[in-house]
Amino acid sequence: MNPWLLFWLLLKASLFSTSGTGNLPILHTDLIGLGWATDHNFAEALAIGQISPGPTGLWVISLAYLVDGVRGSLLALVAIAIPPFTALGVHAVYSRYGSHPAVQGFVRGLTLAVASMFLVVIVNIMHQNGIDIRSIAIALGALGLTYTRKIPVPVILVGAAIVGMWLY
Repeated sequence: MNPWLLFWLLLKASLFSTSGTGNLPILHTDLIGLGWATDHNFAEALAIGQISPGPTGLWVISLAYLVDGVRGSLLALVAIAIPPFTALGVHAVYSRYGSHPAVQGFVRGLTLAVASMFLVVIVNIMHQNGIDIRSIAIALGALGLTYTRKIPVPVILVGAAIVGMWLY
């Protein structure tokens, strides 16, 4: 087993997930594909993560231990610690230089890029499900309600789902 590859896979999963077990699909695909882990290893690691005190994201350390012993668990510990420490570093730099025009331009450009990616994802989802006037009306209604900020987002999602069931 290549420890550098294991570290990279753990780091990649930590960087591209949001919380807890969000990195499960990425790790499952990678580690099962390489033959380094089994479904039983994942089940054991998730069970250990659920019964252990602390954040649920620490289940990855158990998985890495089952895959590569103590070395694997230490690699996992470092890999899952890098993203939050990176965020702290970015925050410190932004706090100090955030008012600089170049930084403000960068943030504006990044915001537009993220909004564009969301728009592409929404269009792809709507295209796969068939774009028609009803789906556009549901999307625009949910978008309009979101910007009022008086209705919680989960309520908007449930409402859009109910309207979708009623219209289709």
